[in-house]
Amino acid sequence: MTTDSAKPSAGAGKPPPRWALKTLTRLHVFLHRLTGGRLFNTLAGEDVCFVTMKGAKSGRIMTIPLMYVPYRDGVLLVASQGGAPKNPAWYYNLVKHNDIEVNHRGSRMKLRARLATSDEKPDLWPICDQHYAPFADYRRRTNRDIPIFVCEPIH
Repeated sequence: MTTDSAKPSAGAGKPPPRWALKTLTRLHVFLHRLTGGRLFNTLAGEDVCFVTMKGAKSGRIMTIPLMYVPYRDGVLLVASQGGAPKNPAWYYNLVKHNDIEVNHRGSRMKLRARLATSDEKPDLWPICDQHYAPFADYRRRTNRDIPIFVCEPIH
């Protein structure tokens, strides 16, 4: 795991530009909805889930695809943004409005997101990496301590 004092690896690659991620995200959600959820459930051959949340600034409801990392009765959401130096915009949405809905292959879950503590993260990273191996590369690309949200059922 990369610590705050570690430097990103030279040649570890650069994250895609933010505008490209935003465009691809909107297209992915559109195509998923267009097919009634039957298609576009993966990215690079790995499962994604569709997370519906409220915008921190706009207050509008939005849905984005994120890598699917099942955990207990909920999911883990990794705010990696491909190893970019800043947190993705959706990170701030979950910090401000932590009640979300996660749709994975037609199964919908109402969950509450909370940031994993620094003590929890060493146990969570292997689970995240098992479900999407590039997370390890993303950690090497940045000095940022990539946040993980633990999303659990609302009781």
